[in-house]
Amino acid sequence: MDDLDRQLIGCLLEDGRATYAAIGDRIGLSSPAVKRRMDRLVADGVIAGFTAILDPHLVGWTTEAYVEVHCKGTISPDELRAAFGRVPEVHAAATVSGAADAILHIVAKDVRDLERALERVRVETDNVDRTETAIVLSRLIDRHGPGQAGFRPPDEVPAG
Repeated sequence: MDDLDRQLIGCLLEDGRATYAAIGDRIGLSSPAVKRRMDRLVADGVIAGFTAILDPHLVGWTTEAYVEVHCKGTISPDELRAAFGRVPEVHAAATVSGAADAILHIVAKDVRDLERALERVRVETDNVDRTETAIVLSRLIDRHGPGQAGFRPPDEVPAG
């Protein structure tokens, strides 16, 4: 991956619907050259896909939470992935270091919906000992949203 690829990715992160021509104008390439680079980045797995990013509140999901999951004994990441995948309110999940075994990002319609989702997490994962939930009061930074002012990929952030 070279500097032009990084610039192309930066353009996509700012506006995922930008045309090849618009990206080419910004980074100094023709539309066909941008398309070839994008096709290569997709084929190489650098770009894993394209998706719409929704504002949860505008689609009726008013409650977000981060949930630490503490398990009894050991459980494999594959088992956790399968269990958490069966709970549609789980928008992201990761195994973590520290006291918890995993952390979840849950987006729900309201607190009752969050409570139901937490119960499903406990039921779907046989050996959950306990969960600790922190409800999001406000988002401060969301670098995955469209048009984030000032967003730059990490390797473009100036030192200092």
